[in-house]
Amino acid sequence: MTGSREQVGRSAGGAARRGWRRVVLAAVLVLAALTVPGSAVSSPQAVLVEVRRAQAVDLTPDVVWILAVGSDARPGEDMTRVRGDALQLVGLDTRTGAAASIGVPRDSYVPIPGFGSDRVNAALTYGGPQLLARTVGDLVGIEPDYVVVTRFSFFEDMVDDIGGIEVDNPRAFSDPDLKPLGFEAGRIRLDGYGAMAFSRIRKGLAGGDFDRSANQQRVLRGIHAAIAERADRPGFLERGVATVLRHTATDASPVELFRLAQAVAQVDRRRITTCVVPGALGQVGEASVVLPYVAVARRLGDAARQDATLPRGC
Repeated sequence: MTGSREQVGRSAGGAARRGWRRVVLAAVLVLAALTVPGSAVSSPQAVLVEVRRAQAVDLTPDVVWILAVGSDARPGEDMTRVRGDALQLVGLDTRTGAAASIGVPRDSYVPIPGFGSDRVNAALTYGGPQLLARTVGDLVGIEPDYVVVTRFSFFEDMVDDIGGIEVDNPRAFSDPDLKPLGFEAGRIRLDGYGAMAFSRIRKGLAGGDFDRSANQQRVLRGIHAAIAERADRPGFLERGVATVLRHTATDASPVELFRLAQAVAQVDRRRITTCVVPGALGQVGEASVVLPYVAVARRLGDAARQDATLPRGC
């Protein structure tokens, strides 16, 4: 009986601490958003855009979909008007903690509303995050609620700030420009630059753009695991959220930001599933492209729409 009371006490104490941390995190988000509004961010390193058709995030029954885009924008360039170098459609089920990531190879040749057909990442150049969201939505059948675009330099800094990550690398590969010494097969540790290179290299991969997209998902898993491991350290989440907000231009309200932060924090690493939209290599004019299997992309979207869960081993 005494043991049961002690366990109940510890459980209640843990719940209370988590509750207070949520209050503190909410306060940090509100203060940061009010003192550094999106329009006041100079030289933003990330942009978070709410897709116009989306409703406010409802944490109770809905899955939140975020299109994560890595931008290769040079200094002085608008990161929302250059071709995206990494595209991952991420779903978060706030009821169960499940999360899904559907990788879209950046060279996928698809219809872009109002602009004919082109590589999917060209939609960002033509019409910014809103058009990219619509284009990916037409392919997969799920239009994201938000689009987040991040400069690779900021991505590197964020990985370094959380102490680096670990990933399971299925095969050794290298790149003469980004990583001449390459990456060994097996469990490897990556700093910020290593995570960036691991996510961007294509030439040394047998599966080209498909393997690159899968590597991006491995990096996302590594980032989540590193954050989850450190989440209970006093001030870790609060400092991280405040730092991101100071460098992020957004039209989302503090309430939406807090809900998104909660959704990410609730992800259960045991319930993360990932797939890359498959396709065939093709040629359009002189350009090498990926011809995505649209029917398969739609099946992935149908599978994940309700509960952010994809078929294992797809």
